[in-house]
Amino acid sequence: MTEAAPAVRSVLVTGGARSGKSLFAEGLIRASGREPVYVATCGAFDAEMEARIARHRDQRGPGWTTIEEQRAVAEVIAREAAPDRAVLVDCLTLWLSNCLFAEADIPAEVAALAESVRGAAGPVVLVTNEVGSGIVPENALARRFRDEQGRLNRMMAQACEAAVLVAAGLPLVLKPNASQPEIRL
Repeated sequence: MTEAAPAVRSVLVTGGARSGKSLFAEGLIRASGREPVYVATCGAFDAEMEARIARHRDQRGPGWTTIEEQRAVAEVIAREAAPDRAVLVDCLTLWLSNCLFAEADIPAEVAALAESVRGAAGPVVLVTNEVGSGIVPENALARRFRDEQGRLNRMMAQACEAAVLVAAGLPLVLKPNASQPEIRL
């Protein structure tokens, strides 16, 4: 008989585009048995993004409370996380873009987000992208974004009790124990 994975309160789920991050994160929330809360950080600025949002909504199915918040994610976590609710933030990459375009104090925003995750009254799952594994971007804004995303991911991995890399639909537990094949909320 295998021993069940220990429960964690916070999970960072990272990986490349279309790697299965959101599906994995949604599965963690569903398996927790708690009321699911989805924090959407993306605005629908064009038809293609509207279609992406609709696909994500259909993928989740009914029963999720959806909160659309492009910037104040730390406040949403503080308000919504509870022992009987599990909060999924999808995704930090778009949140960071929103902060950059608003010319926000990125280190302060990231610190506030990390603190909200550490102090959350219930489980929190954060989805983010790995963007720094490719070529060096050719323009200053893209290089700044790549660098800020790397720092954001590092800070959130430190703030969360668990971290999972999803590649080709396969989750790899990075933290707390890479030899533990699964995690649960």
